[in-house]
Amino acid sequence: MRHWTLLGEAPIPGSGQSLRLHQGKDDFFITISSGGGELMSTRKHGSEDALGALPCRKLRNRDTARVLIGGLGMGFTLAAALREIGDGAEVTVAELIPEVVEWNRGPLGEHSGFPLNDPRTKVYVGDVARLLRDRQGYYDVIALDVDNGPEGLTQSANDWLYSTKGIITAQQALKSDGILAYWSAGPDPAFQDRLRRCGLLVEATTVFAHGKKGARHTIWLAS
Repeated sequence: MRHWTLLGEAPIPGSGQSLRLHQGKDDFFITISSGGGELMSTRKHGSEDALGALPCRKLRNRDTARVLIGGLGMGFTLAAALREIGDGAEVTVAELIPEVVEWNRGPLGEHSGFPLNDPRTKVYVGDVARLLRDRQGYYDVIALDVDNGPEGLTQSANDWLYSTKGIITAQQALKSDGILAYWSAGPDPAFQDRLRRCGLLVEATTVFAHGKKGARHTIWLAS
């Protein structure tokens, strides 16, 4: 039987549910109050790493890149992006739930190397959709790990990000040679087709959650 301690709970705006942060013997994990097991864990973050690293590796100029990450999670996507870009770059991470930011500033942050402390990091507490609407032609990379992917789990308002209108808005927030990246708990042919219908070239990659085992997640890169 697994032993764990509940460290914190945070309401998910507009959902009637909450996120719960737990500490195990040598790890942390987050669940949702309605059940369904772990949403994320410090032991299993291979696909989160890939979401940050893969699009940044495709950049022509990493030294001055502007990156937007939608969803802080446990900080692994942010940390991976920071490892791939130069000293003159910046990464804005948008997180809807303030408590998630505080958890990452506390003991949880040690597992990802405290990327919030990096001087290239900017934190926006709020809906990433607002940044997408307000910053046209600004970002080199936009990486979205919001909810469970196109099939939302925690908040129906997240569906907009994966709609045709949301995709077009994200495109408009990119520079002409920018890259969109999306994380999903699994494949979604309908969403992949939607990206292509928006005029994007799409590359789908399957990534293990932990090394070469565990759940398989999907990363789409679109440009």
